Amino acid sequence: MGKPPRTTGTQRERDPSRHDPMLVPDSLGRLESCGGAIPMDAFAAPPDPGPAGNVDDLVERLRLLKIWGGDPSYEMIKERVNAAWTGAGRPAGELARRSTVASCFQPGRRRLNTDLVIAVVEALHPDAGYVAQWRQSLRVVGGEIAAVSQVRVQDSLPPDLPDFTGRVADLDQLRAAAQVGDAVVISALEGMAGVGKTQLAVHAGHQLAFEKTFDRVLFVNLRGFHPDPAQPPADPAAVLDGFLRLLGMPGHRIPFELDARTDAYRSRLAGLRALVVLDNAATAEQVRPLLPEVPGCLTLITSRHRLTDLRRADHLAVDVFTMPEALAFLAAAVPGVPAGTDPDAAARIAERCGCLPLALSLIAGHIRKTPGWTLTDHADRLDERRDERRMDSGVQLSLDLSYQDLPAAPQRLLRLLALHPGQDFDGYAAAALAGTDLPAALTRLAGLRDDHLLQESTPGRYTFHDLVRAYATDRAHDEDAPGDRRAALTRLFDHFLATAGAAMNALYPAEAHRRPPLSVAGTPGPDLTDPDAAVGWLDTERPTLVAVAGHGSTTMLAQTLSRYLNNGYYTDALTLHGLAHRVARAGGDRTGQAHALAGLGFAHLCLGRTGPAAEEFQQAHDLFQLTGNPSGQARTLFNLGSIELQAGRYAAVVDYMARALTFYRQSGDRSGEAVALNGLGLATERLGRLPEAIDHLRQALELARETGNRRGESIALHTLGELETRTGEYGPAADHLDHALILERQLGNRPGEAGTLDSLGALHTRLGRRDQATDYHRQALTIFRETGHQEGEAWALNGLGEAAEPADAITFHTEALTIATDIGAGAQRARAQAGLGQAHQALGDQNEARTHFEQALAGYTTLGLPEADQIRTHLAGINDIKDPVISTP
Repeated sequence: MGKPPRTTGTQRERDPSRHDPMLVPDSLGRLESCGGAIPMDAFAAPPDPGPAGNVDDLVERLRLLKIWGGDPSYEMIKERVNAAWTGAGRPAGELARRSTVASCFQPGRRRLNTDLVIAVVEALHPDAGYVAQWRQSLRVVGGEIAAVSQVRVQDSLPPDLPDFTGRVADLDQLRAAAQVGDAVVISALEGMAGVGKTQLAVHAGHQLAFEKTFDRVLFVNLRGFHPDPAQPPADPAAVLDGFLRLLGMPGHRIPFELDARTDAYRSRLAGLRALVVLDNAATAEQVRPLLPEVPGCLTLITSRHRLTDLRRADHLAVDVFTMPEALAFLAAAVPGVPAGTDPDAAARIAERCGCLPLALSLIAGHIRKTPGWTLTDHADRLDERRDERRMDSGVQLSLDLSYQDLPAAPQRLLRLLALHPGQDFDGYAAAALAGTDLPAALTRLAGLRDDHLLQESTPGRYTFHDLVRAYATDRAHDEDAPGDRRAALTRLFDHFLATAGAAMNALYPAEAHRRPPLSVAGTPGPDLTDPDAAVGWLDTERPTLVAVAGHGSTTMLAQTLSRYLNNGYYTDALTLHGLAHRVARAGGDRTGQAHALAGLGFAHLCLGRTGPAAEEFQQAHDLFQLTGNPSGQARTLFNLGSIELQAGRYAAVVDYMARALTFYRQSGDRSGEAVALNGLGLATERLGRLPEAIDHLRQALELARETGNRRGESIALHTLGELETRTGEYGPAADHLDHALILERQLGNRPGEAGTLDSLGALHTRLGRRDQATDYHRQALTIFRETGHQEGEAWALNGLGEAAEPADAITFHTEALTIATDIGAGAQRARAQAGLGQAHQALGDQNEARTHFEQALAGYTTLGLPEADQIRTHLAGINDIKDPVISTP
């Protein structure tokens, strides 16, 4: 399609881009930009987004596209965007504002609103192929900002220190600040690294929680001063995403813009007594969007900087221990060690450590390892080290002493652990890095923990203090050759890839042929033959696996984990598959690109983004066809059929599933064949072809059991149970659905579990057991919302409506109708209209009932579904009711 018509001068407004110094003509008639001179004849075609390497590059190309497209005003672009969105059924409250459109063109942004940028591109050049290029470039650039978006939030405090010492005055000040009724309370704990700010905040939090009940607790390490440049300070938008999920907001409803997320966060906290701990903050700008700013909420912030820009904050300067506190700490940490000839030796030790808590804990670990030495001996040694000018600070001195006292093997392990890209690690990861056996790795980890060089975050998992990691990283670069460091990381990545493969084989053995061949790590790994152990390992290591993917083995790891990430971890799936697509495209790996696109498509489909999903599935299908991969073609055809299934276009579903079945059989993939047969069974059942549907489903169940495909078996059992519910065979339906639920829970497939719970709810509604039905539907709704599965949410809400009394049914069906309309789920939209018709009819509002039944009839008729006959019966009953005769005197 051609360019949009150019606007006249009277139609335009003064946009900053017209006079921006980053984009002006030079003396040769070229456009001069921050990226260099661009010939004017470049505008014979719209700018190519493909070479963009970062967000600013993409923004500049968007600005060039605006000029190429006639340089319309922001207001005009906004009107075009909103016209398209309104036509697609987007609610008025979600339409674009001029300011948000303008912000897309401003450089210096950390992230972009993908949906809005795509809409702007379509408004400027509505060519499907060109828009697809922008969508891919946005995904590629997204890989660059993935690090700031990776953050772990918690709904509880870390464990308190059992031997917490001192800080009485500080604790009293925090306690007094918290005792001010329902006011907004913000306490900023500020001080140098190693002074114990986090421990103080956590201890105070535990004490306050003991003294007064909090409805919610939120904790996050903002990573403000992490020594690894690959782990920059956490993006507050990503923190809010995590907090909102913990507060019960479905992923798909979390707004994109930072201000909107902050508003939603504060709205969720309104009326609650919440404790929010923001640990290790970099700047006031990072913290400000995370402040609850609602009465009854207490916020504790720790930072190395004084955050003077925070309004109404009670600033608490956390200093080193006082001498009495330092002496009390040493007495508790090294009981029984004699003072020796100097009765003031403990004070000398504290003084040499600067009374810094971290340094004292390191020295205490060193003292415990040297039996026979007195405190005087240790104080004399510290004096010697200081006189030699080996170290300038208490922390450095303590670290140096602790490190030098280690045998060579623990020293090496400490250095290599600092290279680990995740936030924490276990003994197997340590063994892989060091290339040793598990007992040796565990022994050395325990020793490093006892020496306070590592912290045990949870039983069996360890992490660093930032200062210790920085020290160990420096040591690694000084003492380990680059080749040795690369070899250690290669062993670690091989360990994760091999262990992930073993976990996936335990969970989905029938699909092993679809994943890369199981690698051999050469280092020990956990026994994951038990499915529960496999799920537990994957759940624990998921953040680390995403981090590892950014460093190596990206495409193989993405293909290996694809099925697991489909179980509701859609944000991680987008990150991992996006990285994989970037790597595969850079390497010219068409098969890798196809797998990554298929993974991206599935995540978008489950998040209700059917447009991007269909585009990605089609691109993946074309690449699989180009590379001669019938199994891949089958997979993408099946998923394209799933989009039609969501829309309720069942005839098209039958066509896609039949084609997928052909390719699965061609590739000898019997597991896939079973899944395609199940899809055919579901579609033909919805079209009223029951004998054909039963035949397909029984074949699917038999094949799944023959191949050991428990996922395929659970799907077939679930679908059979739904069919039997509709045909009144309630006993077999209950058996099949109960068995499916067991399998889904064993597999850790939360969306599958939710779907089965929803079907059990429908069964109990048919049996007249409305309380049980409501319980099943509510369980399903909770899981669907937690995983961001919008179509499932509409299913569960409609189920709740069918089990509820008429007044409540209207609420449930109305919410289902909104979601189904937004995502284009035609069958659920018609079902919601039918439910609203029945509720209004029961309440005696015949006119409102007629309106909803007519809309339901139109929907079911368009989809060719048998429910249309039921709606006609309802309408006939309403039409038989005579309107009351109004007489006049």
